[in-house]
Amino acid sequence: MSERSTKKRQSEPKRPSRGRADLPRLRRMTEAEVRRTAPRELEDLPEDFWDDGELVTPASKQAISLRVDKDVLDWFKRIGPKYQTRMNAVLRSYMARMRKRETPPIRKRRDGTSAG
Repeated sequence: MSERSTKKRQSEPKRPSRGRADLPRLRRMTEAEVRRTAPRELEDLPEDFWDDGELVTPASKQAISLRVDKDVLDWFKRIGPKYQTRMNAVLRSYMARMRKRETPPIRKRRDGTSAG
């Protein structure tokens, strides 16, 4: 066997996955380079568009084991990738709605009677 490397050379630097910015590379770019490489939908933004922008750090996630009905899980998975993110969004929306009510929801048993 030959000792020659069979690894393919990459002609372009590895691009970050969707949603991940290569911050060191961006910091080295001029404003003109950023504008030139930006998506077309950003072309017509007014100069002051980002002036009131606020950095929002996503909430940290907690890994858990959660038992859900099979049909519920199948439905979320069928919609496409990132089904866990969508499930979290649904739970967050429910939580926000319940917080507005100020009183916890009345839990019902499967037989329809109140649980307390």
